[in-house]
Amino acid sequence: MTESQWTLWLDARRAMKEGPEGIARRQRTRLAEHVASARAGSPYYREMYRDLPQRVEDSTLLPVTSKKKLMARFDDWCTDREVTLEKVRAFVDDPALVGQRFLGRYLVGTTSGASGNRGLFVQDDRELNVQNVIAGRGYAASLRPGDYLRLLTHGMRTAQLVATGGHYIGHAGFVRVTTDSWWRRKVIRSMSVHRPLPELVAALQELRPAMLVGYASTIKVLAGEQAAGRLRIDPVLVAPAGETMTSGDLEFMGSAFHAKVHTVYAATECTYLTYGCPHGWYHVNNDWAIAEPVDADYQPTPPGEWAHTVLITDLANRVQPILRYDIEDRVLLNPDPCRCGSPLPALRVEGRSGDTLTFPTESGEQRTLTPLAFGTLFDRTPGIELFQLAQIKPDTLRVRLQLTGDVAPEQVWRRVHDELTRLLTGNDLGNVVIEHGEEPPERAPGGKYRAVLPLAE
Repeated sequence: MTESQWTLWLDARRAMKEGPEGIARRQRTRLAEHVASARAGSPYYREMYRDLPQRVEDSTLLPVTSKKKLMARFDDWCTDREVTLEKVRAFVDDPALVGQRFLGRYLVGTTSGASGNRGLFVQDDRELNVQNVIAGRGYAASLRPGDYLRLLTHGMRTAQLVATGGHYIGHAGFVRVTTDSWWRRKVIRSMSVHRPLPELVAALQELRPAMLVGYASTIKVLAGEQAAGRLRIDPVLVAPAGETMTSGDLEFMGSAFHAKVHTVYAATECTYLTYGCPHGWYHVNNDWAIAEPVDADYQPTPPGEWAHTVLITDLANRVQPILRYDIEDRVLLNPDPCRCGSPLPALRVEGRSGDTLTFPTESGEQRTLTPLAFGTLFDRTPGIELFQLAQIKPDTLRVRLQLTGDVAPEQVWRRVHDELTRLLTGNDLGNVVIEHGEEPPERAPGGKYRAVLPLAE
């Protein structure tokens, strides 16, 4: 553990011991420093904040940002003037550079097309150090002394389920930490969520991990395989992330694997935003992050009421500041102290549920695919601005596309059809019909976009 990580770890422990007052004090100080840094280095924020007070300790004073706004002003957004959209795009276009240091000092992650338009995010070492420390604090809230002993007897083997085929933050982060640490190279095994399910099951069976970490929808599918007896592993801890699960999903995972389930609600933009507790709440790591539930006019939503969206602020990353950023998820703030005893505020989340698609194979078995498998496929296809997959029959998938206009539609569709055919065939679903929908992607009545629409019951 580096000296900076050690200092961060000690401070994170002290913050929890000091309680809400100590946590709030740290948040105010870090926000003021973060806003000052953004003003000094980012032309975008300097322009946005020109009429604000010299020192800002209240995030509600800040204008709202979004992925679309920041990507449109990418070069002005970054505080390091060497970081440009052209350079970052060239970097992520090379799969051999996943997890390598961009400009010799930064980690680059992209958001999957499964959640809409692609974003490009650059993280500095300060962000990564905070992420490691806060993630460890979250795990500590789920584990007991006996669990640590079991982890040790299992050799600490960890299976990390990642999206490959691009610079997705899970895969890029895995490459970085295993490159920098021989111990992590020894105990952590990366497994692609794009592997055909039988292959993934076989790989996990061989590894027999103590920890199963990765995309929630993939872990849910694997829990089904475990319950059916096709997978037989005994992890101590299961850690689904990236997609919101219901309480029933989490109970199913814990029951299937006979393991503790540790959840997080986070994003590429702030990977350590929250951690889950046994009472079904996500606790916001308020010493290093801010989550503001707001209505459609960005006014505060009272605790106990569902918000229209939530604005997040990451207080660590200085190279690409995320300040009052609309993540487009509906959340509810707990009006009461959580029964788990945490001094951190707690949320429930409605957004980003992991819609899975289940199809019959030619032999009549049921095979489930996760939204991530589809999202990363479309993300690496040039010319697609938005996509939507609608399962209109048990064996029929309808594809709706919104194109950028700089690639021939016929060329885009041919590649999409080929990629989907390869994905389905690899999972014994060559019988599934792929339709090209002429209509554009649809939005729900509330305006929320869903990339994957399962078959209506």
